[in-house]
Amino acid sequence: MMTKEKKTQLIQDFKQKDGDTGSPEVQIALVTERIKYLTEHFKFHPKDHASRRGLLKLVGHRRRLLDYLKKHDVKRYAGLLDRLGLRK
Repeated sequence: MMTKEKKTQLIQDFKQKDGDTGSPEVQIALVTERIKYLTEHFKFHPKDHASRRGLLKLVGHRRRLLDYLKKHDVKRYAGLLDRLGLRK
């Protein structure tokens, strides 16, 4: 799971200004971290279908956030993809 320190570090890395915890960049970074954790979880627990459903919901949520960011600011979108390493 994501510790409080890890979450705080992600917010510090992706915030746009002081006190920012809800910008699309921060939200996408937090969801991406949860997706990475669940992906590793499934390597050891392949029959955990309830968590797999949650993973699929998280992926859809991240996709919607990325679409929103792309629609509003393409430069921020491209920079975020590079920082998170989402596209190859």
